[in-house]
Amino acid sequence: MADINFSTRSGAMANAGPDAAGEPAEMRWDIIELLFFAYRDFVGDPDHVLEEFGFGRAHHRVMHFVHRYPGLNVADLLDVLRITKQSLGRVLKQLLDEGYIVQKAGNADRRQRLLFATAKGEALVAKLAGLQTDRIVRALQSLDASGAEAVRKFLLGMIDHDDPDKVLEAILRADGKMVKA
Repeated sequence: MADINFSTRSGAMANAGPDAAGEPAEMRWDIIELLFFAYRDFVGDPDHVLEEFGFGRAHHRVMHFVHRYPGLNVADLLDVLRITKQSLGRVLKQLLDEGYIVQKAGNADRRQRLLFATAKGEALVAKLAGLQTDRIVRALQSLDASGAEAVRKFLLGMIDHDDPDKVLEAILRADGKMVKA
């Protein structure tokens, strides 16, 4: 296995594009790497539970959004997840077949496929969200309310608001941060 030298950075890799003043901005390797490891561990806790069911991260994301937004249609779910219809189809079929999600026709448009979590699906989402909530609570324990608010604002700032989907629009509206372009 190759050794990793943390002290060496090439000049091209040390600087990002120019900042607002036109000066070269320093790459934020510290934040990039912390986000990588935080995400790895944040999804890792649920990954272990999902393995027991033969599920993966795509199943988790589908279950999360179907549970949080009952009646979400397949087209909107595709927009949220930004995955192919083929990828969603495989995951959705498994969740439907195993009784975690039910699909109903829309009231106004019978061609619409509206998705709902079953009690079994809700229990799985609660277990996964509980693991993630525990990790978040542990991470926020050392912060006061203003620190927790700064974390929330940072995460909101990381989201691309230029082309939000319906779910993101609902989240931003609920947060009072909906920005019109």
